[in-house]
Amino acid sequence: MTMAKRDTYTPESLLAVAVEVFNERGYDGTSMEHLSKAAGISKSSIYHHVKGKEELLRLAISRALDGLFAVLDEPGAVEGRAVDRLEHVTRRTVEVLMAELPYVTLLLRVRGNTGTERWAMERRRDFDHRVAELLKEAAADGDLRADVDVRLATRLLFGMINSVVEWYRPGRGGVTSGEVAEAVLRTAFAGLRTSG
Repeated sequence: MTMAKRDTYTPESLLAVAVEVFNERGYDGTSMEHLSKAAGISKSSIYHHVKGKEELLRLAISRALDGLFAVLDEPGAVEGRAVDRLEHVTRRTVEVLMAELPYVTLLLRVRGNTGTERWAMERRRDFDHRVAELLKEAAADGDLRADVDVRLATRLLFGMINSVVEWYRPGRGGVTSGEVAEAVLRTAFAGLRTSG
């Protein structure tokens, strides 16, 4: 784990350190003492900027969620055929996941033990529901195979996308976010799209 220097400490660097510690130790297993040691600052310095570790969790998870929800407002997500919008959202979700990897990893690991975690899980469900609606619309348009259950397809698509946090490591393997996004699209939509 990298240690932030006192003279370069910023709220943003504190957040980055907190996310790293939360992902390493788990949110419940992280104390303010762990955070202060990892950041190289005193606990009082942390409390000067945030009320506690739950506020850091909310800031981190908000960063991930804001990135994902922003995808749903992009022109490619709101214009055109549903299947094309779905492909755009899938591609961009993978790209956001990879760009905000530590933050999205933390989001995917919350279990609902705190108010912030329950809020995050509800927002995740909302995002998932909005993508599922695109799948349903694309199926109704006849662009997705009729023999694939839409609810199952939704779960499988998210399973594939979310699994990226488990194996992708920036700078290793020489694969870009664009290449991963295209591989997810080819793999998922070859099995979902109707031929023709």
